[in-house]
Amino acid sequence: MTQRYALEHPITRENAPLNFLKLFYPYHYAVGMAVEKHLASGVLDRHQTVILWLIHSKGEGGTSLPRKVIEQLIGEWYDLGSPAITKALRKLAQPPLDLISIDESKASGREKIISLTPAGQEFVARMVASGADFIAQIVDHLSDAQIHAGMSFMARVSEVVEVDIQAPRGER
Repeated sequence: MTQRYALEHPITRENAPLNFLKLFYPYHYAVGMAVEKHLASGVLDRHQTVILWLIHSKGEGGTSLPRKVIEQLIGEWYDLGSPAITKALRKLAQPPLDLISIDESKASGREKIISLTPAGQEFVARMVASGADFIAQIVDHLSDAQIHAGMSFMARVSEVVEVDIQAPRGER
C-alpha cells in the first residue's frame, strides 16, 4: 500500500497532512463510490441514495425528515440546488419507486415532511444490509487492530470536521 500511494515513512505529525491528501481521493472515490453503489442497489442514483440515507440516519425514528433539513444536509455533500433536490424527491415518491411520501408539516403548511413509505422502509433495510455485506468483504482483509484503529480514526476525523473546524485556518 505505501508504495502504491507514495506515502512518506515513517508517518509523523509533520508529514501526516500530505500523506492524508495522497490517500483522500483514492479513498473518497474508490471506496466511497463502491459503498454508494452497493447502497443504491442498482436502482437509485447517487442523490436518491443520499436522500434515503439522510432520512434513515438523521430522521425522526429513521423514517421522516423535514425537506429543509434534507436540502441543508445534501447541500453540504453535493453542490445541489433546490430544483435538483425536488426532482430527486419526486422520482423517489412516484412509481415505480414509491419509496417516500411528501406531506405538509403540521407546524407549517409551507414546510414539507419527507417520510419513508413501507416500501421505502423495506428498501432502506435492504440497502443497509447490502452496504454492510460489501463492507464485511473489506473487513475480512483487516486485522481486529486495523478495524478498531480505522473506525476510531474515521469517527474522530468526522467529529473534528463537523464540530471543531468549520472554516479554513485563516478564517477561524
